[in-house]
Amino acid sequence: MATILTNAKQLTADQTLEEVMVKIEDGIITEIASQIEITAEDHVEDLEGQLVTAGFVDVHVHLREPGAEKKETIETGTKAAARGGFTTVAAMPNLRPAPDCPETLQSIMARNKESGVVRVLQYAAITKQQLGREIVDMENMKEAFAFTDDGLGIQSAGMMLETMQRAAKLGIPVVAHCEDDSLVPGGVMHEGTASKRLGLPGINSVSESVHIARDILLAEAAGCHYHICHVSTKESVRVIRDAKRAGIRVTAEVTPHHLLLIDEDIITDDGNFKMNPPLRSEADRQALIEGLLDGTIDMIATDHAPHTAEEKNVSMLDASFGIVGSETAFSLLYTQFVETNIFTLNQLIDWLTIKPSQAFGLPYGRFEIGAAADLAVLDLEAEGEVDPAQFQSKGTNTPFIGWRYKGEPTMTIFGGEIVYRKEAVK
Repeated sequence: MATILTNAKQLTADQTLEEVMVKIEDGIITEIASQIEITAEDHVEDLEGQLVTAGFVDVHVHLREPGAEKKETIETGTKAAARGGFTTVAAMPNLRPAPDCPETLQSIMARNKESGVVRVLQYAAITKQQLGREIVDMENMKEAFAFTDDGLGIQSAGMMLETMQRAAKLGIPVVAHCEDDSLVPGGVMHEGTASKRLGLPGINSVSESVHIARDILLAEAAGCHYHICHVSTKESVRVIRDAKRAGIRVTAEVTPHHLLLIDEDIITDDGNFKMNPPLRSEADRQALIEGLLDGTIDMIATDHAPHTAEEKNVSMLDASFGIVGSETAFSLLYTQFVETNIFTLNQLIDWLTIKPSQAFGLPYGRFEIGAAADLAVLDLEAEGEVDPAQFQSKGTNTPFIGWRYKGEPTMTIFGGEIVYRKEAVK
């Protein structure tokens, strides 16, 4: 029995929507055509004129299990991803226990496969317990998607160089949260006029850019694929642009919240605006947009970071860093950038599908015959507002509550099976 998607539309290279039917057999797209024969045994899904694309690929999420299940579980985190149109996510290693040895990595990967409703790729830690003191047994953790201590910058240049040299031999990327601790004495938001107005300690821009500059030169020396998490400053964009021009193998991501918000949007001392790196200035935000458009920044990743209400509904001085993002990413980006003609729909979908897949050598993010039937169905006319009561995530920590949007995922198919349908999750 095949599944046939009827009355669908695909996005063409010239930005038009073309009516198609899609045939799925054994989890694979076997036909895309204007007409496909339907037999009595086939299962038919009428998409009612909605857009079908490759499922989104997010290389930066926090699933919190094991160790912090009160914030999120693999099940709730992947259901949130599915609701957002994501069919592949890469989970960060800030877990307890952290995946810092082969046994724990294998255990977490098995758990991901058992509980996830979409594909979960698992990062391994760079250092044991992410303490920055001792590099893990990288050679026996080749199953890891990549190595990172995300949330914590590797402070020792010598340790980072050794990590990159060993990763290069394994052919596995090193992924970095870039932050020089000596330049961040207890900051909770961007250092600027807003932090002064609110009387809160700031995080300066150079704490990120100087770390990126250091690591790029180390990556060049090691011959390693180096990927930079959540770029936030104009200086960082400039450094990455220069590195790419020099032929250094570096890729980078930007989050929806850094594209949509700035520090001046923080009107009161609200923990739901606290993230690391922090919301920066308008000049930084414009540099991030320019970096995406000229290819300096390769992709969009959510940095979905759920926390409990008790951890976020407090002063920024006491709140945990991070916000959720899986379920709001497409709708907000489409509304704020595609509807306003800053990005094309093709560009937005590329940054959410093919670009992350290409950067990490993944066989996903493709809407074509022979590809895995990982699909997102998007209603571009649907209107709504961000309402955490609708979230599949346990986390409701977002500064976008009440934001109006146009366009939303209404169905997500993973491996040929429907794992999200608007109003219901498998």
